[in-house]
Amino acid sequence: PRYIARECRKYEQVRVENKSTYWVVFELLWRDYFKFFAKKHGDGIFYQNGILGNRSHGNKRKWGMDAKQVKAWKEGMTGYPLVDANMRELAATGFMSNRGRQNVASFFTIDMNMDWRYGGDHFEETLLDYDVHSNWGNWCSAAGMTGGRMNRFNIVKQSKDYDFGGDYVRLWCPELKNVPDKYVHEPWQMSEALMEECGVKIGPGRDYPSPIVNPNVQPRIMNNGGGGRGGRGGRGRGGKQGGRGNGRNGQR
Repeated sequence: PRYIARECRKYEQVRVENKSTYWVVFELLWRDYFKFFAKKHGDGIFYQNGILGNRSHGNKRKWGMDAKQVKAWKEGMTGYPLVDANMRELAATGFMSNRGRQNVASFFTIDMNMDWRYGGDHFEETLLDYDVHSNWGNWCSAAGMTGGRMNRFNIVKQSKDYDFGGDYVRLWCPELKNVPDKYVHEPWQMSEALMEECGVKIGPGRDYPSPIVNPNVQPRIMNNGGGGRGGRGGRGRGGKQGGRGNGRNGQR
C-alpha cells in the first residue's frame, strides 16, 4: 500500500492530481484503519453490540432475526430493485461494488433491522475479496455499533442517483426489463394496468415481490436523531459498508 500511495503521489506531481488518485489513497487508508481498529478492539467487532458492549447508546435496539427476510435479502428478493440487483450480482459473481455494499448493509441493518452479524457472515461466505478486518469493521460500523455516526442510505434516492436509467437494475432483475424508467426503481408504484402492459406483476407470489419493508415508514432507530440529507452516502471502505464519522444519525 505504501508503494501504491507513493506512485499515486508521483503521478500527481508529474501528470495531474484528480479524484481517482485521491480515492485510491483514501481507500488504502480506510482499509488500514480497520486493521488497526480490529487490533485495538479484538473480537469485539463480532459481538451483537459491537465494541459498545451493553452500555446505553443512541443506536442500541432489539435486533430482529426473521429467517425468511434474511433469505429474501440474500437471494435479492426484497422488492427494492437496487438492493436485489446487488445481491444477485454478489451471488452470481462473488463481487459487489463499494456503493452497493454500503446500500445493502444499510438496508439490512437499519431498514430491515436484522442482526447485522448475519449480513457480515453472508459477505464472508460470498465475497471473493473478503478481508476479515474490513468486512467485520464495516458491518459493525454500518449497524452503528462502533460509537460513530450511523448513516442510513435512502435506497430509492441512491438508485436514482447512481443508476438513473435503470440499466444496472434491469441487468440483474430481468423481471423489470420492460418497466419504464419512471418506475424501475419503485415498481410497486405501478398500476395493475401498467404492470399488465409491462408484462410483470408486482406482489407476493407474483413475478417480482412487493417491498419487504414499507417504503413510506421511517425506521424506528432513525427517530433517535438524525438528518435527511440524501445524496452520496457514508464512506464505508475496504469491506465497504457503513460510515465512520461522528455525530448524529444521518440519511443519505
